Amino acid sequence: MRPYVLSGHTRPLTQVKYNREGDLLFSCSKDNVPTLWFTENGERVGTYDGHTGTVWTLDPDRDSAFLITGGADMTCKVWRVQTGELFASLNRSGPVRSAEWAEGSKMFACASDPFRGKPAEVAIYAFTPDRDQMSEEPMYCWNIDSLANDKKITKVTWTPLNEFIVTGDECGIIRIHDPETGRVVREIREHTKRIMCMEWNKEKTMLITGAADCLSLLFDTEDWTVLKRFESNSPVNAAAISPIKEHVIMAGGQDAMSVTTTSSHVGKFETKFYHMVFGEHFGSVKGHFGPVNTLAIHPDGTGFTTGAEDGFIRVHQFDKEYFQMHSELDDLSALEELATKTK
Repeated sequence: MRPYVLSGHTRPLTQVKYNREGDLLFSCSKDNVPTLWFTENGERVGTYDGHTGTVWTLDPDRDSAFLITGGADMTCKVWRVQTGELFASLNRSGPVRSAEWAEGSKMFACASDPFRGKPAEVAIYAFTPDRDQMSEEPMYCWNIDSLANDKKITKVTWTPLNEFIVTGDECGIIRIHDPETGRVVREIREHTKRIMCMEWNKEKTMLITGAADCLSLLFDTEDWTVLKRFESNSPVNAAAISPIKEHVIMAGGQDAMSVTTTSSHVGKFETKFYHMVFGEHFGSVKGHFGPVNTLAIHPDGTGFTTGAEDGFIRVHQFDKEYFQMHSELDDLSALEELATKTK
C-alpha cells in the first residue's frame, strides 16, 4: 500500500477532510492556506487565500459548493469551492477552533476559544447562497456555564437531523446541547484529558472519540453508552470508522514537544487498525515523522488520508487483499462491489 505523499503545506497539518463523493480532499494546517486536492492522483487544485494565521478547521458542504474554515485570526470564513472566492468572513470573539455544517447545509456551527476575558463560545449561523441575504450575525450564540473561562471547546458536531450539538473540551468532557439555547441536555465524563476528535459512522448511529488520555471510545448515540474502549500507548489525535468494514482507524503519537528523535517507532507515529467489535489491534501503517494530527476515511471505504506534524499529507488506497479480508460482520455487498471495481 504505497501512498501519495502530498507536500503543499509549510507547517503541521490540523485537519484533512473528504467531500461527500470522495473525489476531493481538503486540508488545512498551521500555515494560513487551506488547500484543495484531487483524491485520485494527488494533484493540487488550488488554495483559499485570506486567513492571516493558523487554520484550525474546515468543512465542505454536502454539494461541495461551499467550504467553511476557522482560524486563529478570529474569523470563520465561507468560500466558493470551485473558484476559491471568499464568500463571507464572520468575526468571532476568539480563535475559531472547530466548525461544521449542519445536515442540509442551511446553517453551520463554529466554536471559538476564550480570549481577552471572554469565554469559549458556540455560534450558529444561517446560510444562504445569496450573499445579500446572509446575515453576518449568528442566529444563536452561547457559552457553557460549567466550562471554566480559560478552557477551550476543542470539537463541535451536529447530531442526526440537527437535533442537538455535541461539544468536546480540554477537560475531556462531552456535552450534548440544545442548539438554540446551549442548554446542556447531557454531560459525559468518560475521558480524563483533552478531546482531540469526534467522528460519526456513515449512518450517524455511532460516534468515536479520541483523546489525550490515550483512549478512543465508541458511543451508541441512541443512549450515549460506551460500546467499546480502544486503548493506545500514546495520545489519540484522530479516529474514524470504516463505512464498509467493522474496522476502526486510530492515529496520534507522542506529543511533538516531547519527541527527541525522528524515529516513527520511538514516537509511535503509526496509524493503527482495530476490529470494532472484538477490539483487536490487527495492523498498522507507518510513514510520518511526527505525530499524526488528523485522519479521514474515504466515503467509499477504499482508503484513508492522514496529516501530521511533519507537514505532509499521505493518501492511502487499500490493496485488493484488504477487501478480501472480512468477517461475518462486514457489509459484504459493499465489499463485493468494490472487489469488482478493483479487478
